[in-house]
Amino acid sequence: MNSGLTIAIDFDGTCVTHEYPYLGTDIGAEPVLKELVAAGHKLILYTMRSDKLEKIAVEWFKERNIPLYAVNINPEQKKWTKSTKLYADLYIDDNALGCPLKTSPNSVRPHVDWDRVREILVKEGFL
Repeated sequence: MNSGLTIAIDFDGTCVTHEYPYLGTDIGAEPVLKELVAAGHKLILYTMRSDKLEKIAVEWFKERNIPLYAVNINPEQKKWTKSTKLYADLYIDDNALGCPLKTSPNSVRPHVDWDRVREILVKEGFL
């Protein structure tokens, strides 16, 4: 099993439906994110939200007892690069090529299909 990975997680369209600047509705991310943390992975919230809107996303994780390793930065990469691009071993983002998506009545745009993401994570040995 691949454990101890750093995983960058987008927020809008990935953890919740697209409702920016508001908080979107549940799309099933919570149980899979908790499984990733339980498997020893570190989650970094990787979002375009900033200031008060970023705090809404961070609070979403706190309310669900999903610990974040960091927000929009990987503290470890400062040891070996000055790049501002966030380094992670894996990225889960509704805009990533190949990320499984689905539509639902409560969203105007497609969002991450967490059932399929979980299947991939299991198949690849991340869960």
